[in-house]
Amino acid sequence: MSDTCTPAHDWFTATLTAGLCVGLMISYAPQHFRIINKQSSEGLSPWFLLLGSTSSASGFLNMVALQWGIVKCCRYVSVGSCAEITLGVVQVGLQWFLFTMIMVLYMIYYPPYLKYVAANEHEDNHDTRPSSSPIKKPMKRAEWSLSIILSWVVVVHIILISFTTFFLLLTATPSPSPSLPLPKQVLSWATFLGVSSAILAAIQYAPQIAHTYRHKVVGALSIPMMCIQTPGAILMVTSIALRPGTNWTSWITFAVAGVMQGTLLVMCIFWKVRQQRLGIDDFGHSLAPPSPSASGGSTYDSNSRGEEEVPGLVTGEGDDPTAVSMALAAALESAVETDLRAHSDSRIDAAQAEDSERTPLLGNPTKDNEAGGHETNHGWFGWLRR
Repeated sequence: MSDTCTPAHDWFTATLTAGLCVGLMISYAPQHFRIINKQSSEGLSPWFLLLGSTSSASGFLNMVALQWGIVKCCRYVSVGSCAEITLGVVQVGLQWFLFTMIMVLYMIYYPPYLKYVAANEHEDNHDTRPSSSPIKKPMKRAEWSLSIILSWVVVVHIILISFTTFFLLLTATPSPSPSLPLPKQVLSWATFLGVSSAILAAIQYAPQIAHTYRHKVVGALSIPMMCIQTPGAILMVTSIALRPGTNWTSWITFAVAGVMQGTLLVMCIFWKVRQQRLGIDDFGHSLAPPSPSASGGSTYDSNSRGEEEVPGLVTGEGDDPTAVSMALAAALESAVETDLRAHSDSRIDAAQAEDSERTPLLGNPTKDNEAGGHETNHGWFGWLRR
């Protein structure tokens, strides 16, 4: 084996692959940082992450199977030569790891308010029977439950295909030379991994494109990442195609993913322009600064006292929910003040009426003086003294 493991130095391919490895880390960094910085993964589709993770895992193990003979040569060559001949495997493995990290961050930073639904939200409105237990546990929302299930699917998938790949590689009859064809069962399995990876990559971006189109905001997607990766897909395909032992099943995944990612990038740029025109951020929240309320002195916070604080409030397409809520709050304050003034006036009128009713009983000193010629006491106290 050591006689057949003399590496052929290809500085162009090695430099291109090394540059792509650095480029991959740079391109995925904005997406990872964006999720961590925003503390939210809202806007990402769990189906997109599932298909991307399984597709990249299949592509990685396809590369491992096709270049297994070259990988084994690392036992007979220097560290530098080993790094050079295995850069293709490292490149595809790095791409799988970085994409899978997006799904890990997606689960870690999934918005808490989207995980559960309150117990009274899923109760039947027609059921008027008293509940046997006054305290009910919140139920998981459908998308959060789906995300958990799909995360486990990703874990099970990588375990199964890793076990099958290495089982075939370690039990198949080895070829006498790395340049000779692989055993039939290994080649068939590698072809299956490559084709399945391409199919998954072809439909990978479809759920995310649909999700982004439906919500009409960028969400947690990173436009800089896609701006780097979309043209980088051409270099990725070229780098893998130049590697010895690879075939079309190794690079077709990245060609299809590049086209689909370009479509998503164009859509996100369009939504970004629309968001600026509407004055909202990437998650659909208003960018308008806080404005003083109609009562004066207090500040209206559009993020904490928005449309959600007015149950049943329905606004038209051209209405601003923030302005409608502020107007409603001002009208409510005015109504309360008017009611308080009316209540105060009624109390004063009642007091005056009560005094007028007590006057005949207390007597009128002026009339008494005129009638009797002397000063009299008021009311029935004067009568008692007389």
